[in-house]
Amino acid sequence: MAQEIYHPFESFKFGNRNCFLSGEALTSEEEKIQVFPQWLMSRYQLEDKPFKMLDESMATYKDIKIPCAAYISEAFLEPLENEIAAAFETGYDALKEIDELKLFQWAGKLLYGIIFNEIQSGIKLQHSKGEEFNISQSIIHKFSNLHLMLQSLNLPVVFEDFKPYSVFLFKADNNPLEFGYRDEINTLTFSLRIRDFGLIICLQDNGANLSYHKEVYDKIKGQLLHPIQFEEFCGRVFYSAYLFNRLPEYNVMPANGEIYIEAMPLRGLSSKPLFDDWLNKIYGQVLESFWKNWGFLLLEIIKNPEQPMSFLFNPDGSLISEATIELPR
Repeated sequence: MAQEIYHPFESFKFGNRNCFLSGEALTSEEEKIQVFPQWLMSRYQLEDKPFKMLDESMATYKDIKIPCAAYISEAFLEPLENEIAAAFETGYDALKEIDELKLFQWAGKLLYGIIFNEIQSGIKLQHSKGEEFNISQSIIHKFSNLHLMLQSLNLPVVFEDFKPYSVFLFKADNNPLEFGYRDEINTLTFSLRIRDFGLIICLQDNGANLSYHKEVYDKIKGQLLHPIQFEEFCGRVFYSAYLFNRLPEYNVMPANGEIYIEAMPLRGLSSKPLFDDWLNKIYGQVLESFWKNWGFLLLEIIKNPEQPMSFLFNPDGSLISEATIELPR
């Protein structure tokens, strides 16, 4: 029997009686897995730390779970988790050897797990007010496509000559105790800075952000970065993900026991560039947030509006060495 793609956003099934990935009925509402894996929570003592939801309510990291069939977890998620955990434990050199698709699947499952919890919370809140749950069609489109791509975990999915994501990986001189996690659900962008590396993934851009930042990324990707340098590049990517103005479209074609996914051209019928105009004032506001640990204010960052403050590049465009930066890690 041909395996079928599950479309949770068509029926809006976000209860706890169906597996988040396959949609099949579960035997119990207790059949769940942690969104943030136990090994990661244990390493950084995250279990009881607060995690702010979009509606400003607070959960703890260990509270964030998703319904998942036991065999899906055992056959598909646990082997991936074990491979990623081992690579994270070793650090940057091991992570470099991991298939990018697996990094995408791991980060995508984590971010989708947060989305699932946000939707559950939103549905409960609206129903308690006697209202229908509303969410924009463009957001549904993005979330639905992310879920489609995640089914490459449990179904024989083939991406035809494209990658649905952009991955950026750096070696970073981090404080070993720091857990630097950030996500932006609306743009499906994820970053993690721990151990001796920094990782950024745009989960639904068909590689557009990687192309957008290619020149800068090629200059710095082999260098050891100070955390403030990584956060600067992270700010660039999170901002460009916000400027990205396309909703990727795909053709899904089952054939010969496999499910082929083909990306439609991002340019489509529009003559607009793929990214809206870069505004240094807005970028400066992003940097102010990303540099919060070091206390730089917007006025300092955009003192020269044409050339915002940078710890990556000198005014002449040459790369700043991590060893010369005298700031705390």
